[in-house]
Amino acid sequence: MMDYSKRLNLLHALCLAETYHDGGAPNMDLNTLKAEESAHYLASFLTFRAIQAAGREPAEEYKNNIEMLSVYQCFGTLIFAFLTLPLTKESINPDLTAAQVVIAKTLFASLPDAELIDIIESGFNKFKLIGDAEAEHWSEFRENVDKLTVSFVIAGTEDDSPHSKEEVLPIFGQMLSQLCEAFET
Repeated sequence: MMDYSKRLNLLHALCLAETYHDGGAPNMDLNTLKAEESAHYLASFLTFRAIQAAGREPAEEYKNNIEMLSVYQCFGTLIFAFLTLPLTKESINPDLTAAQVVIAKTLFASLPDAELIDIIESGFNKFKLIGDAEAEHWSEFRENVDKLTVSFVIAGTEDDSPHSKEEVLPIFGQMLSQLCEAFET
């Protein structure tokens, strides 16, 4: 049976290979990858794909509603948290603060540092709000994102998974849309 950390590394490599449009493949040694770095990549990858699947326009939102970028940041942080939760069983304790910076710099690479800091802080405030909320809809949302994240890991690393990664990816867009709607009102 494969350790969870190895699953994250394998999924990182598979998702990275998918991003190569020329048919090339990244030169990766799975034995040198760190699970936390894989989780950084996967949280950013899944958030980016969720933004695409939800039909969101971050460049337009940057001009008209920059606060939406912090919702994307929050979503990426949630995914990172759920991706890394099982790592504690392997005595790996990922750094959430570092993850937030990596996710923000990946998603919003062209923004100045001052704006990135604002997005990270606002996103983390939303993350804490969702994490601390006792309301049933937030509890259900957390549970659904957790299940979806686990489903993606299984779909990407198990040959006998009932679903493929491609079937699971659009659901991240649906979850992001729910989160955006909650913070638009």
